[in-house]
Amino acid sequence: MPEIYVDADACPVKPEILKVAERHDLPVTFVANSGLRPSRDPMVKNVIVSGAFDAADDWIAERCGEGDIVVTADVPLAGRCVAAGAHVTGPTGRIFDKANIGMSTAMRDLGAHLRETGESKGYNAAFSARDRSAFLETLDRLCRRIKK
Repeated sequence: MPEIYVDADACPVKPEILKVAERHDLPVTFVANSGLRPSRDPMVKNVIVSGAFDAADDWIAERCGEGDIVVTADVPLAGRCVAAGAHVTGPTGRIFDKANIGMSTAMRDLGAHLRETGESKGYNAAFSARDRSAFLETLDRLCRRIKK
């Protein structure tokens, strides 16, 4: 059965994920380094991993596979999940797939380099209602696709 895996530490769309997953009757696993709010829903599982760097990413990447959905803003994790055959989206509704993960990785690396050299301040745009709406639409579309 397909599953939704969530890189949950800084995920701003947890309620939206639960709403869409319930509508499509799909299990959700939230993975984080720190505490998560418990759920009584048997379709929702919380996994707390060690505080080690990338522990949550490693946990998700080792378990996701063909037909699963992964929600993450972390481009390296997105790349690992795409390689495993998962459908991957960011919290703004951005899709990561085989066609764009190389460019996404290159842009991430360029941004990191520019921040390290002081050429860029590296400010991220604030999360908006438009982002939330785009995410809901993307996640719903992915859920319909994996259920076919």
